[in-house]
Amino acid sequence: MIALIDYKAGNLTSVKKALATIGADVFVPERPGDLADVAGIIVPGVGHFGATRALDGPWIEAILARVGEGRPLFGICLGMQWLFEGSDEAPELAGLGLLSGRCYRLEAPAPLKVPHVGWNSLGIQREGGLLDQVETGSQVYFTHSYVAPVTGDTRAVTDHGETFTAVVQRGHIGGVQFHPEKSGDVGLRILRNFVELAG
Repeated sequence: MIALIDYKAGNLTSVKKALATIGADVFVPERPGDLADVAGIIVPGVGHFGATRALDGPWIEAILARVGEGRPLFGICLGMQWLFEGSDEAPELAGLGLLSGRCYRLEAPAPLKVPHVGWNSLGIQREGGLLDQVETGSQVYFTHSYVAPVTGDTRAVTDHGETFTAVVQRGHIGGVQFHPEKSGDVGLRILRNFVELAG
């Protein structure tokens, strides 16, 4: 069973629908204790980094406990940014801190616009894992103004005025800056890869 975390910062309906399409069993936990027996955790999200304030101490403790037991964790868009140490969008808030680095505002020269909205390509740097059976150049759907830095955990990058992390993975912890639930077959493949990682 995959837990889909609801902290009022994501379109849970479309993510649940995408997971149902690939045959995954998913539920939305009401309290941190509901995570005790999950096979994996997905943190979705859109909007401002400040929304992660809703993931308070008990939720963080429960998520970190499951990660410590080796259960996979996957962040989508804002959910991926939360895996890092923090974001300039809400400097007073700490991220989960499982990945090193801080997220920052995307700088794109004219005629490019921020927020970055629409389809863009993946430049795969390391194959396998979440990107198993995904080809470099694959198109996925983005909508965001802040980005994660390129680090040793970056699996794929995208360029929109500058190069930023599109897919990150360290062992059983990973995330994507784009929305796999809106990215057609490529997005479904990445979600399937996560579900398979969760066993």
